[in-house]
Amino acid sequence: MQITSHGAAGFVTGSCHLVDTASSRLLIDCGMYQGSKSLNRLNYEPFDFDPKSFDFVINTHGHIDHCGLLPKLVKHGFSGTIYASPPTADLLPIMLADSAYIQEKDTEHENRRRLRKGLVPREPLYTEEDVDKTVSLIQVINYNESMQAAPGVTFRLRDAGHVIGSSIVELFIENEDSGETKTVFSGDLGQWDVPIIEDPTFIWNSDYVFIESTYGDRVHQKNLPRKEELFEHILRTCGRGGKLLIPCFALERTQELLYVLSALKNEEPNFPPVSIYLDSPLAIKITEVFKKHPDIYDEEARARTDQPFDFPGLICTPSVDESRRVNQMDGPAIVIAGSGMCTAGRIRHHLKHGIWDPRNTVLFVGYQAPGTLGRILLDGAEEIKMMGSEFAVKAEIAKISSFSAHADKDELTNWLTSFKEKPKTVFLIHGEPDTLETFSASLNSLGFTTKIAAKGIPLFD
Repeated sequence: MQITSHGAAGFVTGSCHLVDTASSRLLIDCGMYQGSKSLNRLNYEPFDFDPKSFDFVINTHGHIDHCGLLPKLVKHGFSGTIYASPPTADLLPIMLADSAYIQEKDTEHENRRRLRKGLVPREPLYTEEDVDKTVSLIQVINYNESMQAAPGVTFRLRDAGHVIGSSIVELFIENEDSGETKTVFSGDLGQWDVPIIEDPTFIWNSDYVFIESTYGDRVHQKNLPRKEELFEHILRTCGRGGKLLIPCFALERTQELLYVLSALKNEEPNFPPVSIYLDSPLAIKITEVFKKHPDIYDEEARARTDQPFDFPGLICTPSVDESRRVNQMDGPAIVIAGSGMCTAGRIRHHLKHGIWDPRNTVLFVGYQAPGTLGRILLDGAEEIKMMGSEFAVKAEIAKISSFSAHADKDELTNWLTSFKEKPKTVFLIHGEPDTLETFSASLNSLGFTTKIAAKGIPLFD
């Protein structure tokens, strides 16, 4: 067996791990690079492997940095099976179709620029037709079921507690000379004791572990519960007549926000009488998937008697005209819009109309990759350039770290230390360089043998 990380190796994006066995070849995820322009350019580079050579792909979850290059893989010859949990299988057509639309529109814009310069037009990364072919390859596998995907290769999905349908992968490889080898890929691990979905599953044993390290160097703020912290921002912003603008990831973060906002409206008599706008066609579609899978909610969510994703005061604005009307209205409101890092989407239009107004608040509730507009704002920019214009940053810029869907250092460590025996090696992936080094040192101090994955470098000597 040989494993090579072709993404999420030295950075937090582009998850893609190649597993070579004596009988088959497989990928764990095939994600898109997201963040800075230099990272985005990697999406257009040829694969470091032959897409025709794979037997199957196991997709851990529906975030684009874990699934977004699946249509490119298919476009270049992959025709095997894509395994995914039931909610992920429902999410992939939505997420990938949205991504294809963006690819095609971005390419149209780029080609107009290239034609003016006399350059050859380029093809989109992939199209909606490629997505349709990709979706036809998906096979559903339930949590905790064993699947023999190839001779001597069996795997099982366990709940990762990150987003709905997110999976830990337990991979079992039969070796002719050394018996069975078990390797665990954590996928993205969620926090414990958060609403809607179950906590991450504890794994008791494995020879090798690949663990995400997004927040491997820090502990999430937990002294102020996220519900109360969000309520403070609502009161302060609406009290000064402003809009609370929340750049939000369409998958999981939006639904968690709706869940909390619904509870606040029910529990807090001082909740302002303002409309809550869900201004994201993608998030609206994804929320319907959440409604479809109450079977994997946690006990708290199953016990709720209200409708946390459909409550009085919530207004969905799928059309462009509806979105524009939100910008035209005066007075306080709560606006949830993508993209979560402000790299695209309707949130940029809301920022255009409101970033200069000191009554407003831009509230970040998710990870902001280096080089993104969200990160630039969080780092304290006094002026930004966006959509061909410059804007003074006068709105309050705030962040709630406890909304993260990723486990923090303590939770990642707790998950690893729950193994009954330490793995032979813990491979660190899905983290920024400084974070990986810090997390590695911390795990080494606890007696773990660690290795930081490097892009394209086989991990077994």
